Parts: sequence; structure tokens; C-alpha cells
Amino acid sequence: MKIAFRPKLLDCLPGYSGTQFGKDLAAGITVGVLALPLAMAFAIASGASPASGIWTAIVAGLITSALGGSRVQIGGPTGAFIPIVYGIVAAHGFANLLGATMLAGILLLAMGIARMGQLIRFIPVTVVIGFTNGIAVVIFLAQIKDFFGLQIDHLPAEFFARIKVLAAHAHTVDLPTLALALACFTFLISYNRLAQKLALLRRAPGPLVVLVAGTVAAWALELPVETIGSRFNGIPQELPAFGFPSLSIHDFGKLISPAITIALLGAIESLLSARVADSQIDDRHDPNQELMAQGLANIAAPFFGGFAATGAIARTTTNVKTGGRTPVAGIIHALVLLAIVLVAAPLASYVPLATLSAIVMVVAVNMGEWHEFLELRRYSYNYRIILLATFFVTVLFDLTIAVELGMVLASLFFIYRMSELTRIERLPLDEEAQEPRFLYPDGTMRVAAWQLYGSLFFGAVNKLEELLDPRAGHPEVVILDMTRLVQLDTTGLEGLENLRDKLAKRGCTLLVGGLNAQPGSLLRRSGFIDLLGEANVCADLTQALERTYILLPNLMGGGDEDY
Repeated sequence: MKIAFRPKLLDCLPGYSGTQFGKDLAAGITVGVLALPLAMAFAIASGASPASGIWTAIVAGLITSALGGSRVQIGGPTGAFIPIVYGIVAAHGFANLLGATMLAGILLLAMGIARMGQLIRFIPVTVVIGFTNGIAVVIFLAQIKDFFGLQIDHLPAEFFARIKVLAAHAHTVDLPTLALALACFTFLISYNRLAQKLALLRRAPGPLVVLVAGTVAAWALELPVETIGSRFNGIPQELPAFGFPSLSIHDFGKLISPAITIALLGAIESLLSARVADSQIDDRHDPNQELMAQGLANIAAPFFGGFAATGAIARTTTNVKTGGRTPVAGIIHALVLLAIVLVAAPLASYVPLATLSAIVMVVAVNMGEWHEFLELRRYSYNYRIILLATFFVTVLFDLTIAVELGMVLASLFFIYRMSELTRIERLPLDEEAQEPRFLYPDGTMRVAAWQLYGSLFFGAVNKLEELLDPRAGHPEVVILDMTRLVQLDTTGLEGLENLRDKLAKRGCTLLVGGLNAQPGSLLRRSGFIDLLGEANVCADLTQALERTYILLPNLMGGGDEDY
């Protein structure tokens, strides 16, 4: 198999102008500044250090832009990964998170090489909405501890245990922390409206403004709140140690399931982000190249202490809105983050965790498609069941189980709908009913014709049993008109073979007519036509009836005089 590896950057470099570089430079700086508070906030919410979040944004962002299949995709840590990463850290430790991230990267790279980018789009929108809204709720709940300043040493990853711990420590609310968090949350949630009134805010990203304002307020007012410095001893003003994550054979088995979850969610979110960006810049991304880039990004990030990354919709949209049109903007965004770490890292020690928790809570509120719940009454019961089941299982139990359950439910409902569309109807033979050779002495028909509609597959093959129902009579010739049968699978083929065998035991001949391309190809390749006899394959119902004139006298052992 030939591997087609061609980053979008190669398509953008020919004819690249200074004017476009100026736009990419402005967009890259803006997105880089925006990514700083988000990277730290997402890392802390995931149970990691803020430095690991920043290096994830730097390394993964650089690789995603340089090797990706989209012109404007921005890669890095995202809110959707928070519950997954937090759960892995709580259960297996941060070192094993790095191992799971690398395994997920290998899976993503393999998916891109195998050209599975288009298959990701087969995941139903109900499943995507269900787990997206579920993740938003989980993220919001995870921030309650830092938002209220609760005195909790360890917050469990499981929903019911987490609620129990939060309720038990509700009396430990820290008022200065809560006041600062509420102020930051309120300011950020209404930032767009404020920016319309204040020209000064229009060019500055909301999370950055809140980060700076919250930090200055906490410092100026000498608020007794927890900061990055007090919990993490700040951010090192240096390059991280390069090293291979420690991963034992004993840990490997436990990390396969988390790695699959990271890979699946990373693929969905990155390709969804790329599709949104395509509509904004009138372009078409390469999904397989994007998966390979995401795979390489997740393989490389753990070497620098980074964790799971994917395409970030919010940062990608910001890149587009500020003029970015080539991967150069994404590369500049990563370099801006690197410059900030090497120059201004000590200032991060003063950032309050309450401010970062408010930023993450706003991200959770904005990422949920809450209007879908209000519109559920417009959709079918199947749609509602899949969406709500995925949502509640995501919140109450586990994202991996939720996606699996959502896909299973969607598949079962799809099979049911397709089986309902498959019909086998008996065709009236009004004119032939007057023909003596078509009738038994008691007036019942010696010929039965049936029309097949839709797809004869494993979910609908049981409908062939209707042809063997004694109430349908005991014809000597059965005609299957397949002009409206568009698809046949191997189970349907086996059903036809069993039908032919049972009819043969009754002394009945089976004729098929009007074969379309796919059913006809399968019937011929399988040898069914050879077994049936070429003469018993007809072009249409008319030819099949003409064939009965030859068959009926022979079957009865006499000519017309017997009738």
C-alpha cells in the first residue's frame, strides 16, 4: 500500500507572499497569546502541571501545523480531553498518561496510513452531541474544587464519588477564592458584549484579558488565594528534559483502553475542527494527512512532558478570524508560546487557580450544544435515546463506555430502520390467473411472484420465510422480481440458497429476474446462478412468466391435454 504523505504546508509555500506572511504573523501571535491561559488551565484541570500543558501546545501545535492536512488547524490540549486525562492520571499516574498518549499517537498514525479519515465521519451526530455535552458537564464539575477553593486533597474521577466528596467538603468554601472566580467567570461570559462597547477589548482574546486582570487583582489586593506558584512552584524558565516515557509491560495492558479513547476522541475532534475551518476559508482538508499529523504530534509531545492533543476548534476559529490562511500561522503560534516560556515564565507563578478554573468553566459552557436538548421533541425516539444515553453514561460513568454504547445503539437502530425498509410483497397475477395451466384443479395458483424492495441483508433475511408459509400456497414455480433490490449481503445470499433448497424439496422451481449490479455480481461470484441454472435467471417479470410456460408442463408430467 502506497502511503500518501503530503502536508498542506507544501501546497501553501509556492507563491507565498510577504502580505500573507504579515497576516499569518498577526494571527499566530494572537492565537499564541490565547493558547497560553487555555493550555495552563486545561493541564491543571486534567491533573497535570501547567508547564506540561504549555509544552503540549508548543510541540503538538508545531507538528500539527507543519505536517497536518489543514491550512489553518491549530493543535494543542483541549477541554474535551480533561475528563479522560484526569481519569488516567488518577488511576495510573502521570507517567502512564504519557505512555497512553504515545500509544494513542501510534493508533492515530496507523489510522491515517490506513486511510481511515473518512470513516470517522460515520460516527452519528447524536453520539457526538451526547458525549460533547457530557464532557462539558464533567469539565464543569471538575472545576468546582478550585472555583470555590474547597479544601480537598484528592478529587475522585468517578462521578458519584466526586459528588460525595464535594458535598462532604462544601463547608470549606474559601470566600476570597469564590469572589475572584465569580468575578472572572462573569466578566468572561459577558466578554463579547463588553467588547462591542469597548474598542480596547475587541482585539484582545477574552481568556488572556481575564488571566491578566485576575492575576493583577489578586496581587494588588493581596488576596489569600492559591496560585500556580503555591501549588506547582511556578513554570520552569527552560527547555524540558527530553526523555522516553517509562512504560512497563505490566502497565501496557491497562493503557490500551485509555489510548483507544484518546485516539478516537482526538480523531473526531481534529477532523470536526478541520471541517469547520474548511467552511470558513472555502478549502478542503486531507483527513488522512491530518490523522497522521495528529498521530506524530501525540507521539512527540510526551518526549517533552506533554500529553494528549488534538485540533482545537476555538483556537482554529480565532486563527481564521484574525487572518491566518496557511500553516505558517500555526507554526508562529507555537514559537510565540516558546518565547513566552523562555522569557516570561516567572510571571506565571502569580496566576490564581481560581481565575484558571473560571476560564475552564466558561469553555465548558460554550462547548456544549445545549440547544439540542430543547429540540429533542422534534426528533424520533431513536434519536433521543442515543443522544441521552450517550450523554448520561458520559457524565455518570465513562466516556469510552458512552461512545461504545452510543455506537451500538446507533447501529441497532440503523439495522432496524433498514430492515423496515426491506419489503417482500406478493405480486398479483390477474391475467395469468385465467390461464388453465397456471391453476390447480381447486383454483389455487401454481405460480407465485414476489417483489423484493430495498436491501436483503442479515437484519432482514428472515422476511424470506414468508415465501415458505403454508398459507401462501404450494406453487410449483416461485418468481423473485429483484428489480427494486439494491443490495444483497452474504447472509441474504445464504437465505436465498436455503430458500432454493427448501423449494426444491417441495418440487418447486425458483426463478429470479431483474438483477441489479451488486446483487447480480454476488449471486454470480458465489456460484448461486450456476446452481440455479442460467435459464432460470430472467431479465424481468415478463420473461420469467414466459419461462413458466416451459416449466409447468414438464413439472406436471404432461401437456395441455391434462388440463
